[in-house]
Amino acid sequence: MSEPMRAPKGTFDTLPPDSAQFLAVRDTLTAPLRRAGYGYIETPTFEDTAVFSRGVGESTDVVSKEMYTFTDRGGRSLTLRPELTAGLMRSFIEHRLYAGALPVKLWAVGSAFRYERPQAGRYRHFTQVDCEALGVDDPALDAEVVALAVQGFRDLGLRDFELQLTSLGDATCRPQYRELLVDFLAKLDLDSDTRRRAEINPLRVLDDKRPEVQAQLDDAPLMVDHLSDSTKAHYDAVREHLTDLGVAWTEAPRLVRGLDYYTKTTFELVHSGLGSQSAIGGGGRYDGLSASLGGPDLSGIGYAVGVDRTLLAVQAEGLDIATSAGVQAFVVPLGAEAKRLAVKLVGQLREAGVSADTVYGDRGLKGAMKAADRSGASHAVVLGDRDLAEGVAQLRDLRSHEQVAVPLAELFDRVRATVGA
Repeated sequence: MSEPMRAPKGTFDTLPPDSAQFLAVRDTLTAPLRRAGYGYIETPTFEDTAVFSRGVGESTDVVSKEMYTFTDRGGRSLTLRPELTAGLMRSFIEHRLYAGALPVKLWAVGSAFRYERPQAGRYRHFTQVDCEALGVDDPALDAEVVALAVQGFRDLGLRDFELQLTSLGDATCRPQYRELLVDFLAKLDLDSDTRRRAEINPLRVLDDKRPEVQAQLDDAPLMVDHLSDSTKAHYDAVREHLTDLGVAWTEAPRLVRGLDYYTKTTFELVHSGLGSQSAIGGGGRYDGLSASLGGPDLSGIGYAVGVDRTLLAVQAEGLDIATSAGVQAFVVPLGAEAKRLAVKLVGQLREAGVSADTVYGDRGLKGAMKAADRSGASHAVVLGDRDLAEGVAQLRDLRSHEQVAVPLAELFDRVRATVGA
């Protein structure tokens, strides 16, 4: 026999029953967006490479080191998406969504891919919930987006997370700040790769995690200290709205997100129980992204939250996420005649909105009842030859183990009423 195939290094499979928690986290994170009127969007898992190289930024590690890029049979350079925002903006431009009412509010959920060193909390494929509000530059909208991200974590019951907030300025104040930062970095002992990165985007150096670099940055100028009057007023208004919404934050003047398109409001959500991989989500405003992808000069703000990373945070806090049972009723047939009735009953229950299942294959009572227990059902319907001869079925409570005989003519209504109670 050949060696069994395995998932690629740095990837993983999400399997039942643990996948129920994954789905619960995903759905809880997206619920605030649905309640706020955001519309669902789905874009391809791969895009033209330029969508990310131009949108995310050539100086980022994401573009320079981590993208999965390939040439297709038509000679086109394509890339598996390393994040969702750039692809959503491409779709916003291509389909002229900007021609309608603004802002355009969108949400998405899907896999992204980055070639990284696999470690706890960091994988080469991961799932993100993405939120975008496009076309309007309004600090109240910034606050709404930030609050929606926070609400998802609150709805999960998470407590040990922190919202870190700053402003990265805009085109009116970034150039002057850039000169100050470039002059400061020129005096430091940096390797050639870091200096090259600083020439493209000096802010990236502030995000360098190496201790030997961070040790030299204590006196680095900070963007938040050099905001223009209009940008400072924008940031002040964002914080006022967040206060009104009951959202607390920590000022993080050294915060630099890993993507080049961020301007003005920038934020990250971190969890204290995840060690070095503490970020569970983040985002910000990106006023130049649309124009860089060939669209109109419109602003946008959004965030991405890692479903996998958030699930780790849920587990770190020991939260019991309420998930519905796989099925509510499990039908156990014993014999060919009982099997026909079981299949029919399961179909009727499902059509009526009751989640139901039955046993398949040749199993005796003991094996079938084990399957019923594993299903998570609250009740089992046991159909045996003797019961059918008497015109009844046994309805068993799998929690209390109490059992009652129910006439076949009343079985459907009785099961539906019992498991729905």
